[in-house]
Amino acid sequence: MADTHSIITPAIMYWGTPVVLITTENEDGTANIAPMSSAWWLGHRCVLGMGSMSQTATNLLRNKQCVLNLSSDDMGHYINSLAKTTGSAMVSPRKQGLGYEFCKDKFARSGLTQQPSDLVRPPRITECPVQMEAEMMNNMELMHDLPDRKGAVLAIEVKILRTHVRNDLRLPGHANRIDPDRWRPMIMSFQELYGLGPKSTESKLATIDEERYRMLTRSDVVKQGGDMDLVNSEESAATN
Repeated sequence: MADTHSIITPAIMYWGTPVVLITTENEDGTANIAPMSSAWWLGHRCVLGMGSMSQTATNLLRNKQCVLNLSSDDMGHYINSLAKTTGSAMVSPRKQGLGYEFCKDKFARSGLTQQPSDLVRPPRITECPVQMEAEMMNNMELMHDLPDRKGAVLAIEVKILRTHVRNDLRLPGHANRIDPDRWRPMIMSFQELYGLGPKSTESKLATIDEERYRMLTRSDVVKQGGDMDLVNSEESAATN
């Protein structure tokens, strides 16, 4: 059989993840926005990857709060308006070399609209179809095996406290589900922006009722939809 693979060493490994516009609160109480796509979810926890010296990391480590605003595939002009900007007045030589510049008011620059959050201080972004208020729970320095890069990048775990979704994304007949045929996220793949294509095939995993995962995602912060259904089902199982 012919060898169909070859060895390469990519400088980046963005294989395709959603673009998150993460809002945090600056030390003076103003809001910062940062587009990023190093984010993944498990249950109602999200792990964020970012440079330790970024304004977003500085804000998160200080006040432990953020909003993860997910962008749709028609929001490229907003994302591009924020690209190569930093909320840090001290622009590092590395970022200067990449063409970054300081921007104090990123809402004004982008034309995005602030919307008050319910449980955290950083604002939501009105134009984003999904907004998740979150609290930082843990953080870890990466690259401990590389002395010259140790601590340059952080993995930050946040807990989702409340999720707001645009009504047209909800799956009819279900209180807490998103219609995947209507959700069209912006995806970053190797620095380029893409939308999702049509569903490629039926998913066997999708035959599982989403509520079966409620055990991992029930809230211990504020009562959320589905929590009482889980409690009732657990009590029923214990007595039957």
